[in-house]
Amino acid sequence: MGGVRVVDAAGAAARDAEAIAAGIPSRALMQRAAAAAAGEIARRYAGVVRRGVAIYAGPGNNGGDAWAVARALAASGVPVRVASAAEPRTDDARFERELASHIPGDDGNGAPPLVVDGLLGTGARGEPRGEIAVAIERLERAREAGATVVSLDMPSGVDASTGGGGLAVHADLTLTFGTMKRGLLVARARAGRIAVLDIGLLPGADADASPTLVAAEWVRSATPPIPPDAHKGTRKRLVIVGGAPGMAGAAALAAQAALRSGIGMVRVLVAPESVGAAQCVVPEAVAHAWPEDDDAAHHVTADWADCLLIGPGLGDTTAARALVERLLRVWNGPTVLDADALNVFRGQLPLLGQLLAGRPALLTPHPAEAARLVNGEVSDVLARRFDLPSEMARSVRGAVLLKGIPTVIASPDGRSLVSAAGSAALAAAGSGDVLGGIAATLLAQGCDPTEAGAAAAWAHGRAGELAGRGGVRGATLADVLREVPTVWREPADPPAYPVLVELESAGAEA
Repeated sequence: MGGVRVVDAAGAAARDAEAIAAGIPSRALMQRAAAAAAGEIARRYAGVVRRGVAIYAGPGNNGGDAWAVARALAASGVPVRVASAAEPRTDDARFERELASHIPGDDGNGAPPLVVDGLLGTGARGEPRGEIAVAIERLERAREAGATVVSLDMPSGVDASTGGGGLAVHADLTLTFGTMKRGLLVARARAGRIAVLDIGLLPGADADASPTLVAAEWVRSATPPIPPDAHKGTRKRLVIVGGAPGMAGAAALAAQAALRSGIGMVRVLVAPESVGAAQCVVPEAVAHAWPEDDDAAHHVTADWADCLLIGPGLGDTTAARALVERLLRVWNGPTVLDADALNVFRGQLPLLGQLLAGRPALLTPHPAEAARLVNGEVSDVLARRFDLPSEMARSVRGAVLLKGIPTVIASPDGRSLVSAAGSAALAAAGSGDVLGGIAATLLAQGCDPTEAGAAAAWAHGRAGELAGRGGVRGATLADVLREVPTVWREPADPPAYPVLVELESAGAEA
């Protein structure tokens, strides 16, 4: 799978080094980045830049990018001033400053409508200090006064690997170069809208190991088509197991999401007390009570299903554990495990792998569920969100989808994908059940578990973005479900070059 790779700071530096070693001068990379960034700034803010742009340049190569952007904008007639926060420390940055020496300085006392942040780049570590800290504070005051802020590569003060940082720029738009940085996907509220710009980097020696960012075009190609002559059988059959007493809604949400994602038939297995509620909420589905023995389990699954989704509202009990084990004994086909189907195996990930062996399987934990599975802490899971899913996938011998923004999906063979789609509209109880229904549908229809998880995560996230566009406050999962069909019909036109991929702002909304 091609596409934009997701890297940490070391990975970004390695890509630059590989390009330079292959014969591309470092200044050529800097000038490509600056030309692409200046073009995007001029295109996106055509009515704003003519009223003046203030550019903040730091001491490193990010500052060199800033000087080169200033020169490119000035050459097109844009009124530009540059605030230099420190003397350039690299040869390339010094050269770009010399080329832009005719551009006047900026004392920070004006009120420019657009500000470009080129203070710190991917190599920056630790809390900003001295003149850089003063410049960030000045830049933030400009933003509070109404200026639009564009950051080059990273919002200054945000760690490119972790997304951490105290004093940092809050950008409206981040133009990052060649690759997507992990820190941008974690610090979405500070990054604003994110566009990855092509600067001619090589694929990279670690291309197979670096996660790939999921894009709309890939989701379209990975989603199995529904032919014109399809019937309910060819659209496949899904069994959803969950719905303990008082939790029938979880199984119902999963069923509704599956139906909105193209499944042909749904059977819901719930607690006896929940059968009526499940049937009422999802009349398109057939509801049964949980099977009480292997023969009954075989009858409602192996004799009928194309995929099992186990876990929505199942309950974290001894009886739930016994039910999961029974179903995995009699069913050896595609399986998605979520929620309580994972919680009942806390600390027993290898054992779960033994039960799942020989089938296409996808686990979809949120960070707390992942922590339970590996006997860890949620903070550790979040700190290792890009790497832990691969370790879990190898241990369980199945695909693992770690929920969140970003969502990371890994396969036992080392493939890894990252979906950054989503909004705070998805931060509600039951959201994972919706995701499970989408993923199980794609798995039933022929996707492999990793691709089913990645496409489902993106579609789920995109539905959340659409549902939250009028404001996240007040948006419900019913709104998200209504948008799921829209996601499958949206055109997947690639962005205009040099943009390789673009992510909407995920900042807070009222």
